[in-house]
Amino acid sequence: MPNLPEHPDLAALQRYVRELEVERGFIDQTVLMKCLMLGEEAGELFKAVRKVEGIKLDHASAKVGGIDEELVDIFIFVCSIANKYAIDLEDAFRRKEEINKRRVWG
Repeated sequence: MPNLPEHPDLAALQRYVRELEVERGFIDQTVLMKCLMLGEEAGELFKAVRKVEGIKLDHASAKVGGIDEELVDIFIFVCSIANKYAIDLEDAFRRKEEINKRRVWG
């Protein structure tokens, strides 16, 4: 079982996801497969939000996880996809925020 440090930085989380994928046999899944599963997880997040907001769900959706769980599932897939393309998410985040700082919002 991979070890996750107590206060991991983003790079440590990406490494942890890579190690989990190896351990659980998911490392050979394609980016397309990861993207499709990410979309499914986004749908589960939307259902979790509906549940919290009191918007009716069908009975098949009644066992949807909490918002926190669904966000973590999405984060795992984001890390996995980034790993497939050797993207350092922290570096990418910082570069994108520099672009966003120059945008006009509103």
